[in-house]
Amino acid sequence: MAAGYLDILRARHAARLLTGTLVGRLPNGTAPIAIVLFTRAEGGSYALAGALAAVYGLGTAVGQPLLGRAVDLYGQPRVQLPAAVLSALGMALLAVAGFGSLPLAYAAVAVAGVATPPLEGGLRALWPSVLGGEDRVHRAYAMDAVAQEVMFTVGPLLVTVLVSLWSPAAALLVINAIGVLGALSVVLSEPSRTWRSAPREAHWLGALRSPGLLALLGSFFFVGLALGSITVAGVAYADDHGQESVYGWLMAALGLGALLGGTVYGARQWSGPPERRLRVIVALLALGYLPLMLTPGVVAMTVLAAVAGVFLAPAIACSFIVVDRHAPRGTVTEAFSWLVTTFGVGAAAGTAVAGPAVELGGTVWSFAVAAAGGAAALLVLLATGKVLAAPGRGAVAAHGPQDGRDGAAEPGLSPEPQA
Repeated sequence: MAAGYLDILRARHAARLLTGTLVGRLPNGTAPIAIVLFTRAEGGSYALAGALAAVYGLGTAVGQPLLGRAVDLYGQPRVQLPAAVLSALGMALLAVAGFGSLPLAYAAVAVAGVATPPLEGGLRALWPSVLGGEDRVHRAYAMDAVAQEVMFTVGPLLVTVLVSLWSPAAALLVINAIGVLGALSVVLSEPSRTWRSAPREAHWLGALRSPGLLALLGSFFFVGLALGSITVAGVAYADDHGQESVYGWLMAALGLGALLGGTVYGARQWSGPPERRLRVIVALLALGYLPLMLTPGVVAMTVLAAVAGVFLAPAIACSFIVVDRHAPRGTVTEAFSWLVTTFGVGAAAGTAVAGPAVELGGTVWSFAVAAAGGAAALLVLLATGKVLAAPGRGAVAAHGPQDGRDGAAEPGLSPEPQA
């Protein structure tokens, strides 16, 4: 199982790019918990915490595709590093100014979200030039999803440790400083400095002119909604049991389950269309969220959280392949950034709904939001099956001669003339 991953990590630049991207994304991956804990420590309500987290998520949703398109047009270093610094400054303003002025707090969170660098899409755009073969790239997608779950496992624990040792404000400052260092490591690497997107057709919709990509984004909006609601529901559950640390353990268990599931998924060679496989994985993911509504004792709940996470990383890894198959030529970073945007909007909606749900119906209602999100994600995939089954309509491989694939189309795709 480990041999395939080691083969990828031994490739020149691969370990640095993966680690730098992972570290650079730490502020984004931990922002919901950091914002919630900071708000509660300052005396704010769950509704305010959910609203601020929602503003951050919406800011990310707006910024990611815009910055992703800028990366495709102007390269990675000119966009990624300035964005990382600006995002960190936004969070620093929130930590220093607090809630003396609510408009200022909302503005700081919005800036931090909008300026979040599109490191995820940037890494996936670099894999073909770093690794070469399609099988290795697909395995790298799975490894990327697994590494992401390491961040989601370690990140919440790191935030809670920083809060325990210092304060929620200190946690915001330290996490975002670390994120800037990660982005710096990526943009100074040779693959990032030399990468250029393939020529693209001039079209105002960009990557969104692909019907298959739109269908996938519609489904993963609801996956994001489920994850966003769990952020608030987990804090409410921890409050019910009188221990802040319980939240960190629940989120860590969710990430650990996803890590294990993603590791197994990436170690296998899969046959058949990835779109069909994605429907099965999302169905299992949706089923995993249902038992969380039982809200049993802490030990049992931690186990349920781990089970709920098992199919998350496989769903994400499989979605990367689907994005790759449906993205129009020259829009690779933008297309992957739209996936991040979908998560951002969905997570924002989840946190915004789960906050009032806690106050109106208790913790169970907030976990019910997650279960409903998983079911809706599956329904979208089932309803758009015909669109997803035709990746060749209007879409070509996202990778051209300038990004390491010599213009070769993905399986099932037909190259089209580009303007």
